[in-house]
Amino acid sequence: MTVIVQKYGGTSVGTPERMRAVAGRIVASKLAGARVVAVVSAMGDVTDDLLGMAAKIDPEPPEREMDMLLATGEQVSIALLAMAIHALGHEAISFTGPQVGIVTDHGHTKAKIMEVRADRVSEALDDGRIVIVAGFQGMTPDGQITTLGRGGSDTTAVAVAAGIGADVCEIYTDVDGVYTADPRVARDARKIDVISYEEMLELAAAGAGVLNLRSVEFARNHGVTIHCRSSFTDVPGTIVKEADSSMEQAIISGVAHDTSEAKVTIRDVPDRPGVAASVFTRMAEANVNVDMIIQNVSEAGMTDISFTTPKADLVRARRAADAAVAELGAREWTVDDSIAKVSLVGAGMKTHPGVAAQMFRALSDADVNIDLISTSTIRITCVVEGAQVEAAVRALHDSFGLSDAEVTVESVPACGGGE
Repeated sequence: MTVIVQKYGGTSVGTPERMRAVAGRIVASKLAGARVVAVVSAMGDVTDDLLGMAAKIDPEPPEREMDMLLATGEQVSIALLAMAIHALGHEAISFTGPQVGIVTDHGHTKAKIMEVRADRVSEALDDGRIVIVAGFQGMTPDGQITTLGRGGSDTTAVAVAAGIGADVCEIYTDVDGVYTADPRVARDARKIDVISYEEMLELAAAGAGVLNLRSVEFARNHGVTIHCRSSFTDVPGTIVKEADSSMEQAIISGVAHDTSEAKVTIRDVPDRPGVAASVFTRMAEANVNVDMIIQNVSEAGMTDISFTTPKADLVRARRAADAAVAELGAREWTVDDSIAKVSLVGAGMKTHPGVAAQMFRALSDADVNIDLISTSTIRITCVVEGAQVEAAVRALHDSFGLSDAEVTVESVPACGGGE
């Protein structure tokens, strides 16, 4: 019998009517012969509302208590969804993350899953029940409640799917798949039918918000096939899986952008061995995620170190930067929170020269200035002014012909100047 894990986001269960619609979809999957586990987020804006209430009480609340607070949102959703399924005449049972054995590290507010002890889920499925699991939350080995950070319900769903050996993990959202760019920015963006883990990881890391980065990483590591689709239609979405010869070999799969990060610069740092290690050890100890890192050429024995980090981490990053400046004798640190990132992603750029040159030319023609550049084997990312990012996305989407039904090697001219 097919085993399916279905994840529903906050928009999908945002009202009683939508909750009942989700219950109907889950029951339909069971009636079609599948054993079903549903992983659910908090309803609508509940998480944001809880964050707002906490901020009114304490601008910098203890992270442990934030986890205790935020974990309540999903508990409301799972209980209501189980009730909706019961109202349709089917047996369902709801579990919190700790109850189904989601074991995490101690990183409060953005914990990482260490283990999934899925025995209770398997037993409930064996009893013929539909299982409803709270996303976004887990428990440390010593019993502390943790949350997994934004998008953590996706990670929960993939982790549960791996734990029970599910055939597929369906991620239901308010869009019907992964597109070549954000359709709200590039109106002619095209839905991608199948994409590799590698490319989806880069798109997610670059800001494509359809799938959570850690969920894709977990899926790749455990061989879980993801089907990203809409909770409002029955239209097939985007399959994320290991690359194989049957998949379209596009040079560029998509353009992603991200406005959620800021740039931190530590100025006049002594240019000597161990300085970068000191700076980023401070950031790691403060639980600050760091993305792009640039160190300028040394001048008179001094240099600048710049890096990007999520705006949500800025409070901790500022404290760590203060400590680093004092320790190293640097001049100062500054923050620019008006930046954005725009990225090209595609497995084909490994072997096709000229992609970087064409990207920079397209941005230049659109009068978009580049601040920082970072690359991997299948991604090029530029930091630009936040006000210019939508123009940058449209320029790149048009330049690389991503609205075409099929983007092949021949459609990207060799411009010289490889990556």
